[in-house]
Amino acid sequence: MLLKAESVSLDYFDGDRNTSALEDVSIEIPEKEFIGGMGPSGSGKSSLLFVFSGLKRPTTGDVWFREAAYANMTEAALADLRRAHFGFVFQQPWLLNWQTAFENTLMGAPEIDDASIARAESWFVQLGIGDLMQTLPSRLSGGEKQRVCVARAMMNEPAVIFADEPTASLDHKNGHLVVDMLAGYKQQGTVVIVTHDPEMLETADRVLIMRDGRAVEWVTPQEAIRSGSLRMPKQ
Repeated sequence: MLLKAESVSLDYFDGDRNTSALEDVSIEIPEKEFIGGMGPSGSGKSSLLFVFSGLKRPTTGDVWFREAAYANMTEAALADLRRAHFGFVFQQPWLLNWQTAFENTLMGAPEIDDASIARAESWFVQLGIGDLMQTLPSRLSGGEKQRVCVARAMMNEPAVIFADEPTASLDHKNGHLVVDMLAGYKQQGTVVIVTHDPEMLETADRVLIMRDGRAVEWVTPQEAIRSGSLRMPKQ
């Protein structure tokens, strides 16, 4: 098993206020699958992605990547784990405006050498943005920026790509284009995408339905589409 969460809960504290984002979640994610996470706002799907990726530590419970338990890792060790094994695509592109699209992508490489440059060039061509390598982000469309982010996420050939609402700011056509590109990566590693839009998960292997911080059930993409993103199955 590639990733495992065992009895994971996550609370956010703001003064005397305590908000529960995850409650007693236990799931496993295998190698080389396209996994979807779906649920309305506040369901815990993004929080689960952050816990699995080591960006947030659970309040209780633990997470494993292969045989490594996050609870036993320092913050520096978790950062090393993310750099070595994970790629990220967020809802917002988070590109450096003073660097070209190609330079932004190379930031995801373990080191900038001939091999990483060749890999980046190959990704740009495959993503249909080969003529935009020297373009600054301010001159790119939303869909082009997200494709740059996909290339950056794949640069270190990660074991897992985590994508948090990667199509939220895109039109339908560009949204499908970005998800199709990510879905194709499962030939090399696992892809985990959380979204409000079930149509973006139509090629997923499985979809996890989240509600009120709990993992409700695994469903097929077709079942997820029929249920609708705001009509979660009953517990």
